Amino acid sequence: MHQVSRAAVMAGALTFVMPAAHAFDPFTVRDIRIEGLQRIEPGTVFGYLPVKVGSQFNQAQATEAVRALFATGFFSDVRIEVQNGVVVAIVQERPTIASVSFNGMREFDNKTVTESLSQVGFADGRIFDRAVLERAEQELRNQYLARGKYAVEITSTVTPLPRNRVGVAFEVFEGDVAKIRQIRIVGNQAYSEKQLLSLFQLSTPGWLTWYTKADQYSRQKLQADIDALRSYYLDRGYLEFNVEPPQVSISPDRQDIFITITINEGEPYKINEVQLAGDLLGLDSEFQRLIEVKPGDTFSAARVNASGQAISDYLGDLGYAFANVNPNPAINRENKTADLTFFIDPNRRVYVRRINVGGNTRTRDTVIRREMRQNEAAWYNAADIQLSRTRIDRLGFFQRVDVETQPVPGTPDQVDVNVNVQERPTGMINLGVGYSSSDRLMLMGGISEDNVFGTGTNLGLQVNTSSRNRAIVLSHTDPYFTRDGISRSTNLYYRKQQQWYGNTGDYELKTGGLGMNFGIPFSEIDRVNFGGTYERNEITIYDNSPFNYREYVAQYGRKSDAFILNTGWTRDTRDSALAPRRGYLTRLSVEGSVLGDLRYYSATAQQQIYWPVTRSMTLALNAQVDYGRGYSGQPYPPLKNFYAGGIGSVRGYEGGSLGPRDPATNDFIGGSKRFFFNSQLYLPFPGAGQDRTLRWFAFVDGGQVYANNQSMNFGDLRYSAGIGLSWDSPLGPLQISWGRALNKKDGDDTEPFQFQIGTTF
Repeated sequence: MHQVSRAAVMAGALTFVMPAAHAFDPFTVRDIRIEGLQRIEPGTVFGYLPVKVGSQFNQAQATEAVRALFATGFFSDVRIEVQNGVVVAIVQERPTIASVSFNGMREFDNKTVTESLSQVGFADGRIFDRAVLERAEQELRNQYLARGKYAVEITSTVTPLPRNRVGVAFEVFEGDVAKIRQIRIVGNQAYSEKQLLSLFQLSTPGWLTWYTKADQYSRQKLQADIDALRSYYLDRGYLEFNVEPPQVSISPDRQDIFITITINEGEPYKINEVQLAGDLLGLDSEFQRLIEVKPGDTFSAARVNASGQAISDYLGDLGYAFANVNPNPAINRENKTADLTFFIDPNRRVYVRRINVGGNTRTRDTVIRREMRQNEAAWYNAADIQLSRTRIDRLGFFQRVDVETQPVPGTPDQVDVNVNVQERPTGMINLGVGYSSSDRLMLMGGISEDNVFGTGTNLGLQVNTSSRNRAIVLSHTDPYFTRDGISRSTNLYYRKQQQWYGNTGDYELKTGGLGMNFGIPFSEIDRVNFGGTYERNEITIYDNSPFNYREYVAQYGRKSDAFILNTGWTRDTRDSALAPRRGYLTRLSVEGSVLGDLRYYSATAQQQIYWPVTRSMTLALNAQVDYGRGYSGQPYPPLKNFYAGGIGSVRGYEGGSLGPRDPATNDFIGGSKRFFFNSQLYLPFPGAGQDRTLRWFAFVDGGQVYANNQSMNFGDLRYSAGIGLSWDSPLGPLQISWGRALNKKDGDDTEPFQFQIGTTF
């Protein structure tokens, strides 16, 4: 607007002056000449001139030519002269921006700000204009205001450069972050101001606001808080609740912000009648069962909306992909009641024409398609599509899985389902040195691929060695060994474990085995596993070895063979295998040796539950109990003992240190029974946004191990609490924790700081 008005003024001035000084009669243009161009092509100027060679030219056209050239924004001055039938356009080009620099800016990096300014037309190579410079200054100021820095001062310096260019430097004085010193709610009667402020993200400075930044004002956060306040009242029946525009003021030194929110509560309403209207498809009774609110209940917007969504989802499962359900309360102000009507428009029933898979550059389409429960050429089913997305996400091959439905152009009853994935690395070759708080120095090496050649199969070779343990494991898993989804896992392993006491070896255990297991899916969430393993154990004991190992060798000898059969059941409703937010995992398993030298059985039961507390916080609970026993007159073999303590059971205690100890050597010897539980609250890591692969957490653990002749007395449980960091690293799941033992007893070994690779919970 600034450029156009300037052009109009110049053109008006030209029209006024030309009759006196440069008046000319209309003539036939013999030639057109452009003077003053440096970078702009003459053809560009000719395209804006309203005159051609051989046409008539008059003063009105001269005025229009000046206006048109000014409107391009390329020129700071334009004149039209006439010389013996030749039209001469004399222009002065605006300079271009040769460089943009920032001085005193620490809050942002130059690249981020440069990209932001380019969106308002201010960047290297662009035409320089004072109006655009002002917009750039305002955009930069807005970036700081969004961070709560209201004292920011920005000045710009324009330096002329050769070849009609300029350099622009922004001098930035950032100032301090303004803090919210007061938030007032006016007009509340039913609920206290403290109760209502507890709903807000924004707050005044507190002991944790240095981390949450909740005391920094944000217009978006304030609007979200007002929406939360409105939802709070609507969920409690206040249908006429109203919020006036908030008043936000800042102190003269721009350090303190004061917010006042004025509300009108109204009165709570109860539901008088619930009705259904529209095209009900004869499903009146089914819809009624999905409605959560009943006559006489206090009106609740959350329950009403949930009822509408349940009806919409039900119609989606029947193929009505575009169903609309609109709840409408008709209020009666005299008796403070509302008649609630659900208007239902199922729209048209559609079927899926095609399922399109995209984004997978390595994973084969069939790996994704075999997880789809929505079929092509079948009626659209919203539940099947959601289940398909969950199953694809559980594969662990993708960082993101998006499933969207698009109508097919030109058809009223067809849709396409588009599955777009973003792949994550699934294979790795690793060589490294690590440290485990229980095993001390570890050397690691191996190669693994969770998605071999994009087929979805797993193949891995891992070699780990430390001062106490060595292991070589070769494994292969085919999740679709048969087309029906029966999986097969094969593993070959060798492990060597040493337990030291002083400078003499307490015992040395070598174990080698070969096993094969199959998994049969009985439903979308249930799987039964069974298989067998041949295992050979060789144990070396010394004079000061633990008594139970010396007793074991006396009964079985140094070498023993076992043919172990196992079976189990798993139910998994988690929404993700890597970082679940909701759902549960149940595992029951039994194994036993029926042939060979050993005679024992053991059983394990595990339950995990995940609750999304908020959009970014997840509460995870885990409990596990293990029980082992010998039979045919044989004791439970100590080499199958369970251990607890450290990451994976009870953090804050040294790894494997809970439970019985050898009376002579005081070694940790584990036991045939074990119980432990973990409660963990996951929180987003600062700067990680919604990335769930990197989170920190607070935890409370408890557990204990019991010997063969001990009963499981929960009064002997050890407890701990602390904080930690969880990261899905390229080497595998990594946990770092700091825990404090809450009820340490004499003889317990504690270890506050612990970390380990390969543990998820």
